[in-house]
Amino acid sequence: MNQQVASPLGIFGGTFDPIHYGHLRTAFEMLQSLRFGEVSFMPCGDPPHRGATCADADLRLAMVRAATDGQRGFSVDDRELLRAGPSYTVDTLSALRSEFPLRSIALIIGMDAFLGLPKWHKWREILPLAHIVVAHRPGWRAPDMGALGDMLADCGTHRINDLHKTRSGHIFVHDVTQLEISSTEIRELIAAGRDPRFLMPDAVRQIIEESGCYQAAAASADPDELHANQ
Repeated sequence: MNQQVASPLGIFGGTFDPIHYGHLRTAFEMLQSLRFGEVSFMPCGDPPHRGATCADADLRLAMVRAATDGQRGFSVDDRELLRAGPSYTVDTLSALRSEFPLRSIALIIGMDAFLGLPKWHKWREILPLAHIVVAHRPGWRAPDMGALGDMLADCGTHRINDLHKTRSGHIFVHDVTQLEISSTEIRELIAAGRDPRFLMPDAVRQIIEESGCYQAAAASADPDELHANQ
């Protein structure tokens, strides 16, 4: 593919423990509204922001593949599951930049994750590698002070074309549909013996039922909604 004319590659990371319609709807809206060529779901291997996942890597990867199967523009990248050590976003973006030196790459994160960006590993090295697209929902406010406020003032844009004409360096805040679905609450629901139907694709629900991955384990809280892997 000619990287100079290829539409931006969206990177959507997270534990996806499990993946649900909140993740999928956000990715789909980004794909359509921002005219991404592709949104790549990237399950986190060893998340530095939380303890061990409830479902193992193979199951989480299977659920993400089942959830995205057949949707044009969605893909799955398992590189963080194959890489040893903590799944730092800057390492993933560095690898992607080596593969696609000219293509626009956009890291998709939630506003909650963006507000915590200064705690990420080598966080100032992210913008030279990729754009940051912040999925904004009601109740969250973009920072206007401090390091993030300065970054938004310097690098923020409201022009979608900026994401297409440059390979990195911009911050774009985009409103998305609010779906109050949480992976933590889904795990708690399943552990309590209730059915997660209509919170996720049936193919994902079937994997959960057949594996029993959340039935016996206590559901631990985690900030996995729209999280890149830090």
